[in-house]
Amino acid sequence: MVAGWEWDETLFAGTAAHYRRGRLPYAPGLANALAEVLRLDGRGRLLDVGCGPGILALTLAHLFSEVVGVDPDPEMIAEARREAARGGVAGKARWVRARAEELPAGLGRFTVATFGQSFHWTDRELVAATTRDMLLPGGALVHISDLKTETLTVDGLPRPAVPGGVIEELIRHYLGPVRRAGRGVLPQGTPGGEAAVLTRAGFSGPRRHVVPGGQPLERTADDVVAGVFSMSFSAPHLFGARRDAFEANLRRLLREASASGRFSERRPSTEVFVWGKSASPR
Repeated sequence: MVAGWEWDETLFAGTAAHYRRGRLPYAPGLANALAEVLRLDGRGRLLDVGCGPGILALTLAHLFSEVVGVDPDPEMIAEARREAARGGVAGKARWVRARAEELPAGLGRFTVATFGQSFHWTDRELVAATTRDMLLPGGALVHISDLKTETLTVDGLPRPAVPGGVIEELIRHYLGPVRRAGRGVLPQGTPGGEAAVLTRAGFSGPRRHVVPGGQPLERTADDVVAGVFSMSFSAPHLFGARRDAFEANLRRLLREASASGRFSERRPSTEVFVWGKSASPR
Protein backbone atom coordinates (compact mmCIF):
# COMPACT_ATOMS: atom_id res chain seq x y z
CA MET A 1 0.00 0.00 0.00
CA VAL A 2 1.01 3.64 -0.36
CA ALA A 3 3.13 4.77 2.58
CA GLY A 4 1.15 6.99 4.92
CA TRP A 5 -2.19 6.24 3.26
CA GLU A 6 -4.88 3.71 4.12
CA TRP A 7 -7.76 2.62 1.93
CA ASP A 8 -11.20 3.58 3.16
CA GLU A 9 -14.70 2.97 1.83
CA THR A 10 -15.14 6.57 0.64
CA LEU A 11 -12.42 6.29 -2.02
CA PHE A 12 -14.92 6.12 -4.89
CA ALA A 13 -18.08 7.00 -2.94
CA GLY A 14 -20.62 8.71 -5.16
CA THR A 15 -18.69 8.21 -8.40
CA ALA A 16 -20.57 5.20 -9.79
CA ALA A 17 -23.45 7.25 -11.19
CA HIS A 18 -20.95 9.34 -13.20
CA TYR A 19 -18.46 6.67 -14.23
CA ARG A 20 -19.89 5.19 -17.41
CA ARG A 21 -20.80 8.57 -18.87
CA GLY A 22 -17.76 10.46 -17.69
CA ARG A 23 -14.81 8.14 -18.23
CA LEU A 24 -13.23 7.96 -21.66
CA PRO A 25 -13.66 4.48 -23.17
CA TYR A 26 -10.93 1.98 -23.78
CA ALA A 27 -9.52 1.89 -27.29
CA PRO A 28 -11.67 0.11 -29.85
CA GLY A 29 -10.37 -3.36 -30.59
CA LEU A 30 -9.39 -4.14 -26.99
CA ALA A 31 -11.61 -7.22 -26.81
CA ASN A 32 -10.38 -8.51 -30.17
CA ALA A 33 -6.76 -7.96 -29.16
CA LEU A 34 -7.19 -9.89 -25.91
CA ALA A 35 -9.06 -12.66 -27.68
CA GLU A 36 -6.11 -13.11 -30.01
CA VAL A 37 -3.35 -12.75 -27.43
CA LEU A 38 -5.01 -15.05 -24.87
CA ARG A 39 -6.67 -17.37 -27.40
CA LEU A 40 -10.09 -16.86 -25.88
CA ASP A 41 -12.94 -18.82 -27.39
CA GLY A 42 -16.01 -18.17 -25.24
CA ARG A 43 -15.05 -20.68 -22.58
CA GLY A 44 -13.27 -20.21 -19.28
CA ARG A 45 -13.87 -17.80 -16.41
CA LEU A 46 -12.86 -14.16 -16.02
CA LEU A 47 -12.16 -12.48 -12.69
CA ASP A 48 -12.22 -8.67 -12.92
CA VAL A 49 -10.69 -7.20 -9.75
CA GLY A 50 -11.79 -3.66 -8.93
CA CYS A 51 -14.49 -3.97 -11.58
CA GLY A 52 -16.19 -0.65 -10.87
CA PRO A 53 -19.48 -0.44 -12.80
CA GLY A 54 -18.49 -3.42 -14.94
CA ILE A 55 -17.13 -1.62 -17.99
CA LEU A 56 -14.19 -3.95 -18.63
CA ALA A 57 -15.90 -7.17 -17.50
CA LEU A 58 -18.89 -6.54 -19.76
CA THR A 59 -16.68 -5.57 -22.69
CA LEU A 60 -15.04 -8.99 -22.41
CA ALA A 61 -18.08 -11.05 -21.33
CA HIS A 62 -18.64 -12.61 -24.77
CA LEU A 63 -15.16 -14.14 -24.60
CA PHE A 64 -15.91 -16.25 -21.48
CA SER A 65 -18.55 -18.61 -20.16
CA GLU A 66 -18.67 -16.67 -16.88
CA VAL A 67 -17.40 -13.31 -15.63
CA VAL A 68 -17.05 -12.39 -11.97
CA GLY A 69 -16.57 -8.75 -11.00
CA VAL A 70 -15.28 -7.81 -7.55
CA ASP A 71 -15.43 -4.30 -6.10
CA PRO A 72 -15.78 -2.90 -2.56
CA ASP A 73 -18.14 -0.06 -3.52
CA PRO A 74 -21.84 -1.05 -3.29
CA GLU A 75 -22.93 1.57 -5.81
CA MET A 76 -20.41 0.25 -8.34
CA ILE A 77 -21.70 -3.30 -7.88
CA ALA A 78 -25.31 -2.16 -8.27
CA GLU A 79 -24.47 -0.26 -11.45
CA ALA A 80 -22.60 -3.26 -12.89
CA ARG A 81 -25.56 -5.51 -12.15
CA ARG A 82 -27.97 -3.10 -13.89
CA GLU A 83 -25.73 -2.77 -16.93
CA ALA A 84 -25.34 -6.56 -17.23
CA ALA A 85 -29.13 -6.88 -17.25
CA ARG A 86 -29.44 -4.15 -19.89
CA GLY A 87 -26.83 -5.95 -21.99
CA GLY A 88 -28.54 -9.32 -21.71
CA VAL A 89 -25.63 -11.05 -19.99
CA ALA A 90 -26.92 -11.17 -16.41
CA GLY A 91 -27.01 -14.96 -16.60
CA LYS A 92 -23.25 -15.25 -17.07
CA ALA A 93 -22.15 -12.33 -14.87
CA ARG A 94 -21.71 -12.36 -11.11
CA TRP A 95 -20.95 -9.29 -9.00
CA VAL A 96 -19.33 -9.58 -5.59
CA ARG A 97 -18.90 -6.74 -3.14
CA ALA A 98 -15.49 -7.32 -1.60
CA ARG A 99 -12.05 -5.80 -1.42
CA ALA A 100 -9.30 -7.44 -3.43
CA GLU A 101 -7.60 -8.22 -0.13
CA GLU A 102 -10.56 -10.44 0.82
CA LEU A 103 -10.03 -12.80 -2.09
CA PRO A 104 -10.29 -15.71 -2.81
CA ALA A 105 -13.71 -15.39 -1.12
CA GLY A 106 -14.77 -18.85 -2.29
CA LEU A 107 -14.95 -17.76 -5.93
CA GLY A 108 -13.03 -20.71 -7.37
CA ARG A 109 -10.41 -20.80 -10.13
CA PHE A 110 -10.15 -18.62 -13.22
CA THR A 111 -8.64 -18.58 -16.68
CA VAL A 112 -7.90 -14.85 -16.69
CA ALA A 113 -7.80 -12.14 -14.02
CA THR A 114 -7.98 -8.52 -15.12
CA PHE A 115 -7.11 -5.31 -13.31
CA GLY A 116 -8.47 -2.30 -15.17
CA GLN A 117 -6.52 0.58 -13.62
CA SER A 118 -7.20 -0.85 -10.16
CA PHE A 119 -4.10 -2.78 -9.03
CA HIS A 120 -2.44 0.32 -7.54
CA TRP A 121 -5.29 0.71 -5.01
CA THR A 122 -4.62 -2.69 -3.44
CA ASP A 123 -2.16 -4.30 -1.06
CA ARG A 124 -0.27 -5.37 -4.14
CA GLU A 125 1.99 -8.07 -2.68
CA LEU A 126 -0.94 -9.85 -1.05
CA VAL A 127 -3.32 -9.43 -3.97
CA ALA A 128 -0.78 -10.55 -6.55
CA ALA A 129 -0.02 -13.75 -4.62
CA THR A 130 -3.69 -14.50 -4.04
CA THR A 131 -4.61 -13.86 -7.65
CA ARG A 132 -1.88 -16.22 -8.82
CA ASP A 133 -3.31 -18.97 -6.62
CA MET A 134 -6.78 -18.37 -8.09
CA LEU A 135 -5.59 -18.85 -11.67
CA LEU A 136 -5.69 -22.21 -13.40
CA PRO A 137 -2.46 -23.60 -14.87
CA GLY A 138 -1.64 -21.56 -17.93
CA GLY A 139 -3.80 -18.70 -16.69
CA ALA A 140 -2.95 -15.03 -17.07
CA LEU A 141 -3.14 -11.81 -15.08
CA VAL A 142 -3.84 -8.87 -17.38
CA HIS A 143 -3.19 -5.27 -16.35
CA ILE A 144 -5.07 -2.76 -18.50
CA SER A 145 -4.80 1.03 -18.46
CA ASP A 146 -4.70 4.10 -20.62
CA LEU A 147 -1.31 4.58 -22.27
CA LYS A 148 0.28 7.02 -19.82
CA THR A 149 3.18 8.03 -22.08
CA GLU A 150 0.92 9.14 -24.91
CA THR A 151 0.48 12.79 -25.89
CA LEU A 152 -2.90 13.29 -27.53
CA THR A 153 -2.94 16.27 -29.85
CA VAL A 154 -5.89 18.62 -30.08
CA ASP A 155 -4.98 19.56 -33.64
CA GLY A 156 -7.74 18.85 -36.12
CA LEU A 157 -10.48 18.29 -33.57
CA PRO A 158 -13.90 19.39 -34.88
CA ARG A 159 -14.90 21.15 -31.65
CA PRO A 160 -13.10 22.96 -28.82
CA ALA A 161 -10.90 20.74 -26.68
CA VAL A 162 -11.89 19.96 -23.10
CA PRO A 163 -10.06 22.59 -20.98
CA GLY A 164 -8.29 20.06 -18.78
CA GLY A 165 -5.75 22.42 -17.25
CA VAL A 166 -8.38 24.94 -16.18
CA ILE A 167 -10.50 22.16 -14.67
CA GLU A 168 -7.52 20.84 -12.68
CA GLU A 169 -6.85 24.35 -11.37
CA LEU A 170 -10.47 24.69 -10.24
CA ILE A 171 -10.31 21.33 -8.42
CA ARG A 172 -7.15 22.43 -6.61
CA HIS A 173 -8.84 25.70 -5.63
CA TYR A 174 -11.61 23.75 -3.86
CA LEU A 175 -9.73 20.70 -2.60
CA GLY A 176 -6.19 21.93 -2.14
CA PRO A 177 -2.91 21.26 -3.97
CA VAL A 178 -2.38 17.70 -2.67
CA ARG A 179 -4.23 14.88 -4.39
CA ARG A 180 -7.18 13.61 -2.36
CA ALA A 181 -7.97 9.90 -1.98
CA GLY A 182 -10.85 8.90 0.26
CA ARG A 183 -10.28 10.39 3.70
CA GLY A 184 -6.55 10.71 3.05
CA VAL A 185 -4.17 12.32 0.57
CA LEU A 186 -1.57 11.05 -1.89
CA PRO A 187 1.21 13.63 -2.05
CA GLN A 188 3.37 11.28 -4.14
CA GLY A 189 0.53 9.81 -6.20
CA THR A 190 -0.16 6.11 -6.56
CA PRO A 191 2.73 3.60 -6.56
CA GLY A 192 4.57 2.20 -9.55
CA GLY A 193 6.94 -0.74 -9.82
CA GLU A 194 4.23 -3.31 -10.39
CA ALA A 195 6.54 -5.46 -12.52
CA ALA A 196 8.72 -6.29 -9.52
CA VAL A 197 5.65 -7.04 -7.41
CA LEU A 198 4.19 -9.45 -9.96
CA THR A 199 7.53 -11.15 -10.60
CA ARG A 200 7.97 -11.80 -6.89
CA ALA A 201 4.45 -13.24 -6.75
CA GLY A 202 5.33 -15.87 -9.36
CA PHE A 203 4.27 -14.35 -12.66
CA SER A 204 6.32 -14.43 -15.84
CA GLY A 205 6.47 -11.75 -18.49
CA PRO A 206 5.05 -9.41 -19.23
CA ARG A 207 3.97 -9.35 -22.83
CA ARG A 208 3.09 -5.76 -23.69
CA HIS A 209 0.48 -4.75 -26.23
CA VAL A 210 -0.90 -1.35 -27.20
CA VAL A 211 -4.35 -1.02 -28.71
CA PRO A 212 -4.27 2.26 -30.64
CA GLY A 213 -6.66 5.08 -29.86
CA GLY A 214 -6.62 8.68 -31.02
CA GLN A 215 -10.13 8.72 -32.46
CA PRO A 216 -12.00 12.00 -31.80
CA LEU A 217 -14.97 11.77 -29.47
CA GLU A 218 -17.69 14.36 -29.02
CA ARG A 219 -18.30 15.29 -25.38
CA THR A 220 -21.05 17.42 -23.91
CA ALA A 221 -20.65 19.64 -20.88
CA ASP A 222 -22.61 17.02 -18.90
CA ASP A 223 -20.10 14.38 -20.01
CA VAL A 224 -17.19 16.50 -18.82
CA VAL A 225 -18.84 17.20 -15.45
CA ALA A 226 -19.49 13.47 -15.06
CA GLY A 227 -15.85 12.80 -15.85
CA VAL A 228 -14.73 15.07 -13.03
CA PHE A 229 -17.10 13.48 -10.52
CA SER A 230 -16.02 9.96 -11.61
CA MET A 231 -12.48 10.45 -10.33
CA SER A 232 -11.30 9.43 -6.87
CA PHE A 233 -9.45 12.72 -6.43
CA SER A 234 -12.57 14.77 -7.21
CA ALA A 235 -15.33 12.46 -5.97
CA PRO A 236 -18.54 14.36 -5.16
CA HIS A 237 -18.33 13.87 -1.39
CA LEU A 238 -14.93 15.57 -1.18
CA PHE A 239 -16.52 18.95 -1.89
CA GLY A 240 -18.95 18.67 1.02
CA ALA A 241 -21.30 21.65 1.27
CA ARG A 242 -19.42 23.35 -1.57
CA ARG A 243 -20.29 20.76 -4.19
CA ASP A 244 -23.03 22.85 -5.83
CA ALA A 245 -20.78 25.90 -5.92
CA PHE A 246 -17.97 23.86 -7.47
CA GLU A 247 -20.25 22.44 -10.14
CA ALA A 248 -21.66 25.89 -10.96
CA ASN A 249 -18.13 27.23 -11.43
CA LEU A 250 -17.14 24.21 -13.48
CA ARG A 251 -20.09 24.67 -15.81
CA ARG A 252 -19.30 28.38 -16.13
CA LEU A 253 -15.76 27.52 -17.22
CA LEU A 254 -17.11 25.05 -19.75
CA ARG A 255 -19.50 27.63 -21.20
CA GLU A 256 -16.59 30.02 -21.60
CA ALA A 257 -14.58 27.32 -23.39
CA SER A 258 -17.40 26.30 -25.75
CA ALA A 259 -20.53 28.39 -26.35
CA SER A 260 -22.28 25.33 -27.81
CA GLY A 261 -21.55 23.22 -24.73
CA ARG A 262 -19.88 20.62 -26.91
CA PHE A 263 -16.25 19.55 -26.96
CA SER A 264 -13.92 17.15 -28.70
CA GLU A 265 -11.51 14.80 -26.96
CA ARG A 266 -9.33 12.03 -28.33
CA ARG A 267 -9.84 8.48 -27.14
CA PRO A 268 -6.64 7.31 -25.40
CA SER A 269 -4.75 4.24 -26.52
CA THR A 270 -4.97 1.25 -24.20
CA GLU A 271 -1.86 -0.41 -22.79
CA VAL A 272 -2.06 -4.10 -21.90
CA PHE A 273 0.44 -6.15 -19.90
CA VAL A 274 -0.12 -9.91 -19.91
CA TRP A 275 1.51 -11.87 -17.08
CA GLY A 276 1.63 -15.65 -17.15
CA LYS A 277 1.37 -17.91 -14.14
CA SER A 278 4.84 -19.35 -13.52
CA ALA A 279 5.45 -22.83 -12.16
CA SER A 280 6.23 -21.52 -8.68
CA PRO A 281 6.50 -18.15 -6.93
CA ARG A 282 9.95 -16.67 -6.41
